[in-house]
Amino acid sequence: MIFALSGLRAQEAEPAALPAKAAAASTPETGRPAETHTDQRGNTRFVRALTDIVTFFSDFDTLYVTPNLYDLSLMTIYYNYTERYTIRGSEPLRQRIEFAPQAHNRLGFYVGWQIFYLGFSFDLKDAFRHKKDKNTGTQFELSLYTSKIGIDLMHISSGNNFKIRKLHGFPLQNGIDFSPDFNGLKVDTKYLNLYYIFNNRRFSYPAAYNQSTVQRISAGSFIAGFSHSAHKFSLDCDKLPAPIREHLDPDLLIQNIRYNNISLSFGYGFNWVFARNFLANLSFSPVFSYKTSKIRNMDSEKNHRNNKFDLDYSLRAGIVYNNNKYFIGASFSERSFSYKQKDFSMSDGYGILQVYAGFNFLRKKR
Repeated sequence: MIFALSGLRAQEAEPAALPAKAAAASTPETGRPAETHTDQRGNTRFVRALTDIVTFFSDFDTLYVTPNLYDLSLMTIYYNYTERYTIRGSEPLRQRIEFAPQAHNRLGFYVGWQIFYLGFSFDLKDAFRHKKDKNTGTQFELSLYTSKIGIDLMHISSGNNFKIRKLHGFPLQNGIDFSPDFNGLKVDTKYLNLYYIFNNRRFSYPAAYNQSTVQRISAGSFIAGFSHSAHKFSLDCDKLPAPIREHLDPDLLIQNIRYNNISLSFGYGFNWVFARNFLANLSFSPVFSYKTSKIRNMDSEKNHRNNKFDLDYSLRAGIVYNNNKYFIGASFSERSFSYKQKDFSMSDGYGILQVYAGFNFLRKKR
């Protein structure tokens, strides 16, 4: 994914007659209006307003948290992104099939101001290929960390590069190692998460995940959030390998599943300062979800609807060294979703590992 800034070029137009007041303000050499500082003042107000907003969401107890002493930063980051999808049948066979594509590995370079970063990343596989892989699908993930609130956005759309990673309940030798290519699965997931940090003056999420502050004393906080996700899961069982298809439980003959989650979460995060400038974070939130779903089996022409409550979870962990000039660290986040009914269940999970290093520059004026 590449972020870029672009400008607009105005088309030239025929000069028009100036009103009397505008003409009076024109210079005799060019006939153009004399320069004013209106645009400059407007730009200054915008920058100040944006800075005030960032400051409001970055209000810390400086005994516990040191704000960033620099205006700009440069960072390089390595991403490892994984996803998995598992379907399960009922007793007595209790069959289970897990699908997962190859892990996505990306390298990115970014420049940052305050909590905002702008840059680009590329898939490491594409760097060593003459042709770009068109079957990798779409993976978009964005997280915004401030002292008070956080936002997570995610959109996953599958390609055709799945493999069958694990099997259970099938009469196959070494079944759990059975991993052929499989292009009969289509997945689309959209996710939005908003959360509030209660102890926001002493506990800093940006210190652990955004490198914009430094945690000086260990602290924790309760975290409450609201999220919504939409999931589409389409499975073509006819494309399964014959040894699996011939012994497949009828409960797993699922053609389409669509379900939506409306969720509330309440968990806890802790920043552990185990040495000077070193920080480790662990955050875990149970997620209480209300799910609405539509399911169609291969032997049915009608959608089966189901509404129910369920339990999911969200996990974050990170470790970082940051002396306010140079920083290096790693973080991991995982989100898990599940759908269950009497004779069938499925789960999908997403994990993101990031390893990064960078430095800050252009020290702020006192």
